[in-house]
Amino acid sequence: MPDISKEKISKELIQQSLAKSFSYEAYRVLVSELAEEGKSTGLEQSEALTTYTQLNNKRMKRWDKTLKLEDKSLEAITQLKRKITWLVLTESWCGDAAPALPVMHKLAELNSNLTLKIVLRDENDALMNQLLTNGSRSIPKLVAIDDVTHTVIAEWGPRSAAATKLVEDYKLKHGKLSPEFKQELQSWYNKDKGQSLVKDLLASLTLK
Repeated sequence: MPDISKEKISKELIQQSLAKSFSYEAYRVLVSELAEEGKSTGLEQSEALTTYTQLNNKRMKRWDKTLKLEDKSLEAITQLKRKITWLVLTESWCGDAAPALPVMHKLAELNSNLTLKIVLRDENDALMNQLLTNGSRSIPKLVAIDDVTHTVIAEWGPRSAAATKLVEDYKLKHGKLSPEFKQELQSWYNKDKGQSLVKDLLASLTLK
């Protein structure tokens, strides 16, 4: 999670986005209700996006119940003294968000100095356009905000460094991601048990 220019995202834009944000609990209720109604978040509605929303709802339920942190990760998160907000852009249909958001929530639960807030990508164009990944509106995308200065101190997303390498290697060989690879990536997330995500996110908390 590298440092980014403090001038890249204005304090006003941050506050505007935070004003529209969800807690993790509220976001989970929203996704669950949409899954039951056969809908998804976002401007586009389709059968495919509904199916992904329903899958992700089940995946997040499983992650919420089964995610465990290693002792060294538990110790590291308790060391955070700086007050930080993680503001995350996502949508209910995003497959990479299904494992990422529960991990973020688990870490935030363990230290009151860390707050997790979630906003929808399609309702926050100005923020998303400042956080493009290789020119694309890839999600989930997280910005770490210093609660005292209200400035962005780091960003992360849309995947852990380890998952990003898998994706880039596949694209280099095949050109684009296939449905089969996306399923394989979900299997990899399950086998990794969130540890790559934890490693990346904890690294951001060492920022001075």
